[in-house]
Amino acid sequence: MTVPDFVAYPAVRRGVRGLLGARPDAWSRRVPACPEWTVTDLLGHLTAIAGRVLARHGGSRVAPAGAAEVPELLDHWDDVGEELDRRLEDAGGRSGAVMVMDAYTHELDLCAALGVAPPEEHVARAPSFEVLVRGLSGSIAERGLPSLRLRTTAGEGWTAGDGRPAATVTAPAYDLFRSLAGRRSLAQLAALTWSAAPEPWLPAFGWGPFAPPARPGV
Repeated sequence: MTVPDFVAYPAVRRGVRGLLGARPDAWSRRVPACPEWTVTDLLGHLTAIAGRVLARHGGSRVAPAGAAEVPELLDHWDDVGEELDRRLEDAGGRSGAVMVMDAYTHELDLCAALGVAPPEEHVARAPSFEVLVRGLSGSIAERGLPSLRLRTTAGEGWTAGDGRPAATVTAPAYDLFRSLAGRRSLAQLAALTWSAAPEPWLPAFGWGPFAPPARPGV
């Protein structure tokens, strides 16, 4: 079930705080899915995005001065996020979907970087899937490709593109999400379960901020 942004977003903040609050030894660790970033850099990105979205909704918060550490960044993110949650609710609860998807994707990045199993259930998963499927749909349409059916091994399904699907790709929900979010290489994408040859659709998995990495994703 898709929940509104002001429910999904604080759930991601709680998840990230749970991952990082008790792991000071991991704050300088590199994040394989974002190789230019450390764990601290990734958290700084999340707080910066929250500040930009809050500004678009008429609010403002002063960012920490200088090179902030993880505890300060977590507290700042919660301060910004709590105000942002209220403004998203006032706006109808659907204007922060891309931000939620970005934050949830990075929560999964942190799980992979820290060697922690991803959460089996998460309220941000469904709305984040919807954003990613819309992005893939646009990429498929721009390339003039027939639509593609996306299915999880649990039976969830979406159609990316217009018209009747010409093929189906099936994977566990976690792997399918990571594939849509640019965390799986072309070889990994091709190794998913396809009902037809995958090659026509593989280029479409590079869209917006996402591109399949050169090396296999974690």
